[in-house]
Amino acid sequence: MKLEIGNFRVKDIVFGDELSFRDGLLTINKEEALKFIREDERITEAELYIVKPGDEVRLCPVKEAIEPRVRPDGRGIFPGYTSKLAQAGEGKVHALKNCSVLVVGRHMGGFQDGLIDMSGPGQKMTLFGNLLNIVLVADTNEDFERFEQQKMNDALRRAGHKLAEFIAACVKELEPEEVETYEMGSVRGRDAETEKLPSVVYVMQPQSQMEALGYNDLLYGWDMNRFLPTYMNPNEVLDGAIVSGSFMPCSSKWSTYDFQNTPNIKALYREHGKTLNFLGVIMSNLNVAMEQKERAAQFVAQLATSLGADAAVVAEEGYGNPDADFVACLVALEDAGVKTIGVTNESVGRDGRGQPLVTLDEKCDAIVSCGNVGELIELPPMKVVLGELEALGRDGNSGGWDHDEVLGPSVRPDGSVIMENNGMFCSDQVAGWSPKQMMAF
Repeated sequence: MKLEIGNFRVKDIVFGDELSFRDGLLTINKEEALKFIREDERITEAELYIVKPGDEVRLCPVKEAIEPRVRPDGRGIFPGYTSKLAQAGEGKVHALKNCSVLVVGRHMGGFQDGLIDMSGPGQKMTLFGNLLNIVLVADTNEDFERFEQQKMNDALRRAGHKLAEFIAACVKELEPEEVETYEMGSVRGRDAETEKLPSVVYVMQPQSQMEALGYNDLLYGWDMNRFLPTYMNPNEVLDGAIVSGSFMPCSSKWSTYDFQNTPNIKALYREHGKTLNFLGVIMSNLNVAMEQKERAAQFVAQLATSLGADAAVVAEEGYGNPDADFVACLVALEDAGVKTIGVTNESVGRDGRGQPLVTLDEKCDAIVSCGNVGELIELPPMKVVLGELEALGRDGNSGGWDHDEVLGPSVRPDGSVIMENNGMFCSDQVAGWSPKQMMAF
């Protein structure tokens, strides 16, 4: 499979009379874009904004992030989901870089929704605080889940995915400034020098715990709760085969933007043929029952050994119950003779003294931590809030609360915020973006 991602570097975004891209300037006709969004009758309220790094703007509740992309050949960018089912991972796709489409609830928040600050101390805590962002703030008629802690957010997320492709249409016929090429053929019969290198697989555990359909990550439009571990070409992940779901404490989530750009995959590609032999991706899942967890771990280990892997990197979306899947997978791989590194966040409480993972095993002796979900964060007021900040405390956000006996409310009367890292949108970045580092003290 050969995938060519043609990049267009966005230097600025403005609203104007046409949808266009010239010399780094992305121009969006707001009314045309809103008309397109409102074609979905479930959208009852919608507005578009442009926010940039340094703006005194807070976004909450944030539900999804997508990189704007389009295919020159007319195929959809999310096959099986927003377009006809087709093979992802090969051919050409054009991408607008340094920007994203963010989806924010106008009124409805929930456990899985997060916060982004575009300036101040919170800006550095998410990748998206440093991007140029097209922000869709919208509401829907999905009243059946308005007061539910867990929300599918289907209409809002789907609107964002479609909007990202709508906006990227302006570069469909243009020549990209640069092209990233990712090519992976058969794992057999590679050149002799590459075959001498340690063979490595990347194991991904996207969110798939919810037995009720509509909340989990989607693979080619298929709810991953129905999924068993399988081998995938890494190009498929980078090319829209996976769409983020709407279940998981928000700092732990992998947005669709993260899947489209997975840094861990790109890093393994960069080292392929130099320091390692990259075999591809084992796509696993997260389960509820212990038997399901053990079954998935066995599948992963069997696939890894069948591929001839010497080593594996395992990345987990989430924490808590999924830790059991994560640890079981690491142990099964180690038992099979595959040297394994894990990448995850940890939940050690506000004081940092708790057990980092729900289950532990002495064989898990190489784990990269991406931060503590319970770490307390204090943020000053912002001049502008897009969405509804009250959702942070009112609607069961994983990092906020309505009232704490010691700390008071998450959202203070002056607009400042105290919350756990849990509620920062995709802030732990297990996918590979994390700006955090371990410090000895």
